[in-house]
Amino acid sequence: MANKVAMIGVPMDLGGGRRGVDMGPSAMRIAGLEDGVRRLGLDYEDRGNVAVPAPESRVPLNPKARFLAEISRACRRLRARVERVLEDGAFPLVIGGDHSIAIGTVAAISSFHHRRGQRVGLIWFDAHGDMNTPDTTPSGNIHGMPCASILGRGAPELVGLGDVVPMVDPSKAVIVGVRDLDQFEREEIKSTGVKVFTMRDIDMWGMNDVMRRALAIATDGTAGFHLSFDMDGTDPSVAPGVGTPVLGGTDLRESHLVMEHACESGRLLGLEVTEINPILDERNKTAEFAVQLVLSAMGKRIL
Repeated sequence: MANKVAMIGVPMDLGGGRRGVDMGPSAMRIAGLEDGVRRLGLDYEDRGNVAVPAPESRVPLNPKARFLAEISRACRRLRARVERVLEDGAFPLVIGGDHSIAIGTVAAISSFHHRRGQRVGLIWFDAHGDMNTPDTTPSGNIHGMPCASILGRGAPELVGLGDVVPMVDPSKAVIVGVRDLDQFEREEIKSTGVKVFTMRDIDMWGMNDVMRRALAIATDGTAGFHLSFDMDGTDPSVAPGVGTPVLGGTDLRESHLVMEHACESGRLLGLEVTEINPILDERNKTAEFAVQLVLSAMGKRIL
């Protein structure tokens, strides 16, 4: 990992059905993100927020892909920001916002490495599969579609945000922590061939084994992998302030182990943390937990 971390905030609140996750970047800053990273001996630069319109200022024109044009534009802006970070030789740390921002982040990382003749892997940590498309979505919320878009399924405005389609080859992508899928997502997962480790897998094998398997897939023949970490993948008992909480997620130590394995692999290309909702939180508990998780990914250890 580069010695300099460049943080980009994306106050996106267009992709979900519940307001509040646009305050995630501010909550992380308040929780001491910069100081924590600097204490690890790393340089840190806060590159500000990507401009994102508020939902109240726009009308969702497509009920099957709400705010599609606005999300596509914001993701294009994010792609440009992340590519500049990579070109500067820094490590991109993207803080959301809802999980639709991942389309812009991965578009940047995929395109940057594609121009160098390299492929990238993806580890998608989430309670949900995010594998819906406008044709299958029960809600029209785009935060349920980013993983599908990255793997080449869905709205052309999102699928085509990178230089190559799919942005990530499904055989190099892994979804970890899933425990809430609808029937259409199950079918999409099976048809793409993306590897999924559910919470049942984690229960049976342990997070150590699951992450070793996930990393083997995401780093096989790639320049490295991007880790997209939705805070709702963790259990509401440790992260109550998330956009779409689901009981039965990873506990504190399992969550840290995801980050520790990502760091120790030496192949982490980028990291994003999404879906922190301070409105639903308890005294910024979720953002403070998220900061500690980021620090584990940046190299913080117990001993």
